[in-house]
Amino acid sequence: MLSVRNLDQFYGESHTLWDLSLDVPRGSCTCLMGRNGVGKTTLLKCVMGLLPIRSGEILFDGERISERAAEMRAELGIAYVPQGRDIFPRLTVEENLELGLAVNRGASGRRAYERVLETFPVLRDMLARRGGDLSGGQQQQLAVGRALVLDPSLLILDEPTEGIQPNIVQEIGETIRRLNVDLGMTVLLVEQKLPLARSVADRFQILDKGRSVANGPIDALDDDVIKRFLTV
Repeated sequence: MLSVRNLDQFYGESHTLWDLSLDVPRGSCTCLMGRNGVGKTTLLKCVMGLLPIRSGEILFDGERISERAAEMRAELGIAYVPQGRDIFPRLTVEENLELGLAVNRGASGRRAYERVLETFPVLRDMLARRGGDLSGGQQQQLAVGRALVLDPSLLILDEPTEGIQPNIVQEIGETIRRLNVDLGMTVLLVEQKLPLARSVADRFQILDKGRSVANGPIDALDDDVIKRFLTV
């Protein structure tokens, strides 16, 4: 579904991503891993069109999207939940969710909106509350829910469990599994928690210093690979 080919990216004169390639098969849950600062978020922002690339190409469903604006990529069915959630704290929960209806209009959008409230029932009880008044875990559910209102075919999540209490981490993991396995949604996930990554992902790719250094089925994520590229 998503193919990144020989991608190079720079911040000024600093070369941050080096000849990087990534494949996310349709229906998979692919976990992008690596220590802090190796380029994971940079790669996701390049996929979404939030950062420019110097060379290479990005394909979605076989179509080159490297030059498309971020909002046009959303219209193709790519939804992005950034690190830190980035909800609108002064808008209500309902208003945050309804932002997705600007892209997914009509009956399809309303059905997706209702599915979000079924997936995260706590949000239904808080529709009139401002996003900034929610707990961290509730804000993360709101951020994921806002993305799901788009009814995406590809959901990109950047560390959705960062700073979240353990019971909500488990709930978010169960939600990712349900979206991927039961609904067939393709997921690209950045996640540092190994138990969660192993429980939800079927594939992994590891970055180190802006390069891809290991990838494969999640069962191949053995102790040697973890020691070389993931332990601090």
